[in-house]
Amino acid sequence: MSRSLADLDWPTTTERLSLRPAEPRDALPTFAFRSMPAVAEWLTSLTSDQDTWVEGFGGRLGDTLVIEKDGVVIGDLMLRVEDPWSQTEVRAQAAGTVAEIGYVLDPTYAGQGYATEAACELLRICFEEVGVRRVIAQCFADNTASWRLMERLGMRREQHTKQDSLHRNGQWLDGMMYALLADEWHAAR
Repeated sequence: MSRSLADLDWPTTTERLSLRPAEPRDALPTFAFRSMPAVAEWLTSLTSDQDTWVEGFGGRLGDTLVIEKDGVVIGDLMLRVEDPWSQTEVRAQAAGTVAEIGYVLDPTYAGQGYATEAACELLRICFEEVGVRRVIAQCFADNTASWRLMERLGMRREQHTKQDSLHRNGQWLDGMMYALLADEWHAAR
């Protein structure tokens, strides 16, 4: 059985970073980088109005962690525990065994290994603390930085779909999905 983010001890730290659940005070710092055009291009929802972002930020608190470097919010992570497809008779056994992760980093801090460091810790949290058996991550195929990060994490490309994802620019783009099993993650450690 998986544990929720609220049940875990926070913050958790890596060599250079601290991760903790997002709080209402994190709305403005996350808006600052999420509203940058180079970042917003790949996000599910356009973050262009500060008041709207702040107003809706409370709805993100249950599955969002922030990445801090020396007390400054430099990115955020999504950790959403889900139920995989299963047959009815074993649905209870499957409940809460898959996590979908996501990550956003302030471009000011790009190219220094922070996204990889934070995402590695997020995988550790998924497998060791939350207790899921499988982690997935998805992106547009054109978002090279995202899928390369997934590969650095040791995730396996399981899907490359053709024109299945409608971008806000009106074009149908290819999608990618990567995954990693708990057994694979433990074996690689």
